[in-house]
Amino acid sequence: MAPVNQSAVTMFILQSFVEDHLVKDTLFCLFFALFMASIAGNGLIIITIHSSPNLHTPIYFFLANLALMDVICTVTILPKVLQCLVTENSISYEGCLTQMFILSWVLGSELLLFSAMAYDHYLAICQPLHYGTLMSGRACVALATFVWFTGALNSLMLTCLVLPLSFCGPNLITHFFCEIPSVLMLSCSPTFINNVMTVIADMFLTGLDFLLTMTSLSLANEMDKECIWQREDVGAEPGGVEEREIEDEM
Repeated sequence: MAPVNQSAVTMFILQSFVEDHLVKDTLFCLFFALFMASIAGNGLIIITIHSSPNLHTPIYFFLANLALMDVICTVTILPKVLQCLVTENSISYEGCLTQMFILSWVLGSELLLFSAMAYDHYLAICQPLHYGTLMSGRACVALATFVWFTGALNSLMLTCLVLPLSFCGPNLITHFFCEIPSVLMLSCSPTFINNVMTVIADMFLTGLDFLLTMTSLSLANEMDKECIWQREDVGAEPGGVEEREIEDEM
């Protein structure tokens, strides 16, 4: 069969959970409750951090960004899942691309945000005297902008690589939402470049997050050990802590 141009593809079919209507109704109620809880919980986090001046610190600023990413991810996936449980389980070609872009954007940005939070943790523990300068409001905004922009750029690259592909076989996506690996399996065009770029992007983002997080925790742990050793040395000195406490009492 000759390959069909991708413009002929108007929709994909998302894999359904079950066919039993009673189970579908139960899943609908469960997912709807999870949807509302996620929106309410993350919305409450954002509102609380925004309205409380005491929480206007770098770590809570990044936490608000993380809550916003969770909201976007939830809104991107769950409404379509709820629709598939009630009516048809199809999604348009354009809607599938949009879902892939937003999901890749948010998930990639979350990994970068975890790296930024690890960097903030490192500065707070290992550079306490310069922490206020290094993590000023302008620096936090610059880090957040870098996280969102880099995640969007990565997602745009991966999504644009899907555009030239043609789909001439089955259009059943073996998932309940559109993600790049599942869509690539349906293409009758060569997807070697897409697979390689997807793996490289995942390895870079996850590797960077893992490296910075482990480095931050290791350095913070070493700093805590040094502080403990210094306290023990001071306490072991003649006339150390004990004599100072006696002098304070007198």
